[in-house]
Amino acid sequence: MTKQPKRLIFLPDYIKAAKTLAKRYRNLERDVDPTLDALKRGEILGDRIPNFPSHAVYKVRVANSDAKRGKSGGYRIIFCVYLDDAVVLITIYSKSDMDNVSNEFIAELLRRLESEE
Repeated sequence: MTKQPKRLIFLPDYIKAAKTLAKRYRNLERDVDPTLDALKRGEILGDRIPNFPSHAVYKVRVANSDAKRGKSGGYRIIFCVYLDDAVVLITIYSKSDMDNVSNEFIAELLRRLESEE
């Protein structure tokens, strides 16, 4: 079975967070690009976050080459598969800045996405 290519949709929170992180971590784009490329190819990466019955929401760990601590001290990208042909990038954060993103925060960003349709 071949994977169906996906288009990437970047939520404003993802863009804002990525810009903020890029100021501190100059290799952010280089670190994240392989993950984004895999998502475009239709690969589903990371672990599914429970308690989102209407969306398949995932968290993927990405190593931060500037921090030199591997994936455990790297970035987290939260995304969801949307309408079978798109991947919505919800947010990105550094594990050194924040332990986890709450389900309530993710749900609020998903509500904003649905209200924009």
